[in-house]
Amino acid sequence: MTANEDQEMELEALLSIYEGDECFKEISSSSFQFRIGDLDDTKAFILDVTWPETYPETSPEITLDSFFNNKISAETKQLILSKLEEQVEANLGTAMMYTLFEWAKENKVELMENHKPVVIAVTTSIGDGNTAKKKERKEQLTKSQKRKIVNKTDHKGVLPRGWDWIDVVKHLSRTGGRDDE
Repeated sequence: MTANEDQEMELEALLSIYEGDECFKEISSSSFQFRIGDLDDTKAFILDVTWPETYPETSPEITLDSFFNNKISAETKQLILSKLEEQVEANLGTAMMYTLFEWAKENKVELMENHKPVVIAVTTSIGDGNTAKKKERKEQLTKSQKRKIVNKTDHKGVLPRGWDWIDVVKHLSRTGGRDDE
């Protein structure tokens, strides 16, 4: 069999195995994502796998570059990738995606053993640095909103008397009077 035939067979097998599984996502016919762990799990991560033209004779490209993995430290990512590379080397020449995904699920605790979530904090301070104040933003109006406000006011910028009063006739025609009951 050629590499493309092997890829087609493995793709068909993966789609049938992971049909309806929210952890598996087919990006293209040669690119996949697989989430290890639940969405709310702090030790969950997503494997991005791409098959080169000569897969399974050559190893797939495995990365942890998705946004979901931003909370994982570089050291932990490197450990995960090195352990997965060992599994790839052991299974080279065979269809290995299912094996890799299941191995990662079974060994998630070991892979994330030294995981310390990366926290990115942005702080700003105004003034002497002792107290942080939140700067209030004024509501931004569009040009048409500003024109409407100007058209409603007189030359002094004051709204005319009764500008917010309800038109009694229009109101009663919409809501109905007492006779309608």
